Amino acid sequence: MPLTNQSPRLMTFNNQTFVTEFILQGFSENPHLEVLAFWVFLFLYIMTVLGNSLIIASIWVTPGLHTPMYFFLTNLALLDIICTTTVVPELLKNLMEEKKTISFVGCMTQLYVFSWAVSSELILFTAMAYDRYVAICRPLHYSTLMNNKICGVLIAMVWITGGMNSGFHTAILTQLYFCGPNLIKQFFCEIPPILPLSCSSTKVNELMTLVGDLLLGGANFLLTTTSYGFIIANILKIRSEEGKKKAFSTCSSHLMVVTMYYFSVFCAYISPSNSYSPEKGKAVAVLYTTLSPVLNPLIYTLRNKDVKTTVRKLFVRLLSF
Repeated sequence: MPLTNQSPRLMTFNNQTFVTEFILQGFSENPHLEVLAFWVFLFLYIMTVLGNSLIIASIWVTPGLHTPMYFFLTNLALLDIICTTTVVPELLKNLMEEKKTISFVGCMTQLYVFSWAVSSELILFTAMAYDRYVAICRPLHYSTLMNNKICGVLIAMVWITGGMNSGFHTAILTQLYFCGPNLIKQFFCEIPPILPLSCSSTKVNELMTLVGDLLLGGANFLLTTTSYGFIIANILKIRSEEGKKKAFSTCSSHLMVVTMYYFSVFCAYISPSNSYSPEKGKAVAVLYTTLSPVLNPLIYTLRNKDVKTTVRKLFVRLLSF
């Protein structure tokens, strides 16, 4: 039975009818393509968890990597695991089932945790850019400006601000009425494809989502690009080519990850809900839910000599057991 013809499960309360579950639209109604998608996403999920866990473990067991840069990298790897774990297991389950449903509470929970991870990553990128700015532009003051206390405050701000932002948007979303239809044109729960399903006005939600995205995404993007503007200007002042290469190598990995992440997030969220395209939404969502988390550890290990050496040693140690 096609998903679009499935009747929504409803609950009546005080003569009002509400949706108690949503149907997540798959990638295709062709069973063979869905089986292929299952194995592709399973592989990407395993690689994401293993890759990021290996980075966390490598940094944890190596005293030489207990610096602010690798402290932030550990948090990025943890956020990547949370981000993909919030989405992919539910996706894998639905790819193997004919009825691809998720409860209303489960949907809101998934949306909250996923938005928390995405919001926190945006703020974390700013903290990482600031760390590189201090290291390259003010190296003599690095130990003072990036001590353990300051790093702890920055990371606390990352997690708390991301959680508050996600909590606010999830709270105002739960105030809407959903009385049918209940087909979410996406493979997981996020704000853009859910808003059109509401039978009450979503103008406040659309406005606050846009304002929140512009403030959170725009402000962090501006701060990150400003930091890298100073970094690049400072690198260009270095006379030796070897010095320029060494300085740029310390921030090139982060710059690649930031560019890829901001591109996908802006494509997904900086647009009105009435212009939401399911096909575009799914394609972009794959970038920041699966590809970005699996590519991040590869980018950092391939372009960072210290991480690459440590990961290789830990991997050899694990294989020897």
